[in-house]
Amino acid sequence: MNGSIKVKAYAERYLLEEPFRISRHCFTHSQMMVVELSSDGFVGRGESEPHEYDEGELNKAVEYAQSLAPHFTNGMTRVELNKLLPSGPIRNAFDCALWDLLAKKAGKRVWEIAGLATPKPLPTVFTLSIETPEYMAQKATRLNDWSRFKIKLGGIEADLDIERVRAIRAARPDAELIVDANGGWDLELLRKMTDKLSELDVMLIEQPLLFGADKELLGFKSPVPLCADETCLDCSSLEYVLGRYQYINIKLDKTGGLTEALALVNAAKDAGLGIMVGCMAATSLAMAPAHLIAQYARFVDLDGPMLLAKDRDFGMVYKDGMVYPPIAELWG
Repeated sequence: MNGSIKVKAYAERYLLEEPFRISRHCFTHSQMMVVELSSDGFVGRGESEPHEYDEGELNKAVEYAQSLAPHFTNGMTRVELNKLLPSGPIRNAFDCALWDLLAKKAGKRVWEIAGLATPKPLPTVFTLSIETPEYMAQKATRLNDWSRFKIKLGGIEADLDIERVRAIRAARPDAELIVDANGGWDLELLRKMTDKLSELDVMLIEQPLLFGADKELLGFKSPVPLCADETCLDCSSLEYVLGRYQYINIKLDKTGGLTEALALVNAAKDAGLGIMVGCMAATSLAMAPAHLIAQYARFVDLDGPMLLAKDRDFGMVYKDGMVYPPIAELWG
């Protein structure tokens, strides 16, 4: 993009609707970085989460993002950005802001500029954080407009994890279920869990082992497909993923933006991998570009704003289990 671009970066914190528990941590807030790129009276925005809970790391990311301003004095293209910064949350915020700025200056939507089909509303999961089986089942029952759930599991309490899934399945026999161990299992536990989860008609197991430990998955035959999350960052990850996982979870904070995510979609399809698109507990500004990638996904996990006490203005519409495309006032 030609012409000088001004850079502004700042931190934001959003209260969650209720505490959110995974295998390694319990969250009460979501914290993110917003990057604004200004040129010729137009402003493009991008959002990312540099760290889930460490505010010190978030503040470092904001300071680093602001320090990049001199690189944008004579403009910046997405190709140049991808050479300047590695994959990760900081590049994601800049990359998505560049897409947004380009769309605003062109008076078009991002998908038109990218040569993509007009996005459609998509069914998304609602993520159930770790609680008692009874509480999780009751919540799934209350969310009767949602027919897809992602269930967070704890790992150190395998029997209780199965009870959680069993309770949710009993409460919602109609629902599509996937589970996410967040790397909380080992191979022995995975072997024990897969048959039971298969009997409960679980469709996908996300990141059962930590990256590195999952080298043991090579050649492992699971009755429930396995999905790489932390193990799959960008296109360079696919060589390791193949033979270990059947799906990848594409998150823009890992790919470093929409640009690399689009490339990863094509590379994954060519490699015969299924696609899931995920998110952090973030606002609709982060969901908007991910929604374009989710058009190609079998499993969609873009419920981040639903976990917040309040979303930002012009947020994505969530209705009847569906998430709708972003409006131009939000992004793109």
